[in-house]
This record gives sequence, C-alpha cells and structure tokens, in this order.
Amino acid sequence: MNETPSPSLSEIIDMQIRTSGPISVATYMGLCLTHPTKGYYRLADPLGAGGDFVTAPEISQMFGELIGFFVVNLWQQMGSPKQFTLLELGPGRGTLMADMLRVACRAEGFRDSLLLRLFETNPALIAEQNRRLEPYEPQWISDFDKVGDGPLLVVANEFFDALPIRQFVRRGDGWHERMVGLSEDKRVFGLSPTPIPSSAMPAAVNNADADDVLEVGLASGEVMSRLSRLVAVRGGAILAIDYGYERTRTGETLQGVRRHSYADVLAAPGETDLSAHVDFEALGTVARGAGLAVQPLLSQGAFLAKLGINGRAKALSKANPQSAAELESARARLVEPEQMGDLFKVFCAHSPGLQPPGFAQ
Repeated sequence: MNETPSPSLSEIIDMQIRTSGPISVATYMGLCLTHPTKGYYRLADPLGAGGDFVTAPEISQMFGELIGFFVVNLWQQMGSPKQFTLLELGPGRGTLMADMLRVACRAEGFRDSLLLRLFETNPALIAEQNRRLEPYEPQWISDFDKVGDGPLLVVANEFFDALPIRQFVRRGDGWHERMVGLSEDKRVFGLSPTPIPSSAMPAAVNNADADDVLEVGLASGEVMSRLSRLVAVRGGAILAIDYGYERTRTGETLQGVRRHSYADVLAAPGETDLSAHVDFEALGTVARGAGLAVQPLLSQGAFLAKLGINGRAKALSKANPQSAAELESARARLVEPEQMGDLFKVFCAHSPGLQPPGFAQ
C-alpha cells in the first residue's frame, strides 16, 4: 500500500492561510527558515559554491584567526578564568570556530578553560561541525539557559539577519502591518486593515513618508536580551557581525537568495534563504538596558584592519608565495569598501571595564 506523500512547505503555509487568514511576515519567515521538518535551515547545507551563499569564514582563514585573537584577548582581560563558555550562534560548517580555536588555543590555559557551545539546528551542519571541532568537545544547545559555566563570550557571524522580522507600512491613518495572504491561490503581500498609531512606533520614524516600510526585529531583540542578561551576570561579551544599519530607520531590506542569486521571497518556501538587514541601534538599546557597555559600530573592513589583517595577509603570502594572489583577493573581498568591507558591520556589547580589541582606541 502506497503511503500518501507528506505535504510540501508551500502546501502547509497555504493551508494555514486558508484556515486562519493572512500571516505576518515574521510568521512566514519563521516557517520558511525553521519549520521542524521542511525549513530552510533544517535541510540542506546552504553554504559554499554549491549552496546559496558564501560567508566570510569560507573566504579566508584570516577572518577566523583574527576573531580568535579577539576572543583570547578578552579572556585574558577577564583574568584568564579557569572556566568560561564560548558560544557561537549559527556556526555553519564550523569553519569560523575551527580557525578561531587554532589561534586561541595557543594561549596558555585557554584550551583547558574552554567550554564550547554551539547553537545550531541543521543536522547536516551539526555533523560537519562535529567533524571539525570534535577535539574541542563541543556541545550543541537549543536553549540559552544551558550555555555552561563561567564568563560568556558569544560570536555571531551572519546570524541576526536570518531571524524573522515584522514589516509595517505607513498610511495616512497610521502604520499597517504587512501580511502574507493568498490571491487566486498565489501567495501575495497585503496589509492588515487595523492601523497602529504612529505614537506606538519608534520616534526615529515619526516623520516617515507615505508607503515607507519599517522593519522590526522582535526575535533579534529577544535573543540579544537573553544573552545580554547572561553576560551582565557572568561577565563577557557579545560580538555580532552582519549586514545592517547603525540607526533605526525606514527601508525595505527583506530579500531572498537562492544559488547565489536574488529570488522571490514568496516563491519557494524552504528552498530560499530569507534575510533582512539588522537594526544595530535596536540591539544596542537592548544590551544597554541589561547593563552592558556597547562599542560604536564599526565596518567589517575597519575592524579587521585594526586587528591586523593586512599584516597577516603579508605573512601568509611570504610563507606561501604560490598563494599570494589568492590571499590578496581574499583580503580585499573581506575589507574593501566596495566588497564586504562596508556592507558588513561589527557590533560588540560587553561587561563594563573590558576593552575589546579592534574597538578600543
């Protein structure tokens, strides 16, 4: 007897809309990315040339090595505690952490003090992370309350951009939330008929024009809040590298990427990477509210330059002259303004008194 095939994610979403009405953009993103069995981040490996995008750690080992220096420097500033937790959010294939720890574990006492925790949901990526990081005895968590003991150092590269956002559109009678509904059996965007008064929105958008779009990352704020409260009690820092903007503002940034090309965000749920620019001002407000200090936002290019990427590239080129052109291309891709250097920003919230390298004057 043939089994009935399980419904696709498209069918699941469409049925939910038909049954309960239009859903928010945040709900749609959540289903697309993290549905328990059919979500984008629960299925295939999205990274690299065969996936949908390439991240900085996959471009060059220099990226992870410099973050490793950043982490070990903070550990030393905290007095080289005998036990601390290093947590990475969305570790991909484990490339960033492997490069970080190759450098950091050269510091006396660092390896013996390390409790490595990884926040990941993709089974294929977990297997790859374990292959690369097994010597460091990683543990995978799904709850931030189980991150181990001692001070907490958090690294998040291209994590916050993948968390669901809500979208609001300015109309004459206030702001209306953008929803995902159906029209002739096709998914379409629409607006909730119920207006939200302008007084309920951030002051930064008080003068927004008609049809302006405001994106609100409630999920990002919740993650930052939980981590900041932990760091405030235990000591440590949160380093987040992502594309985004320094000040809260209007602007539509939700995008879909599939096989290294832009794609319709509504067309193929579960098969397309969805992301939106990060509101770093909002994250900073949350972190300060928990009692942390927040450094001025830096571009990725400026941050890596201050950590010494130019000297590292020269040293690697001298040791591997046959790879000099490749190394220079990777360095340029990471730091030059017209490539990733200006698009990506570096955010750091930390215990008062610490001086994060790359930020401290």
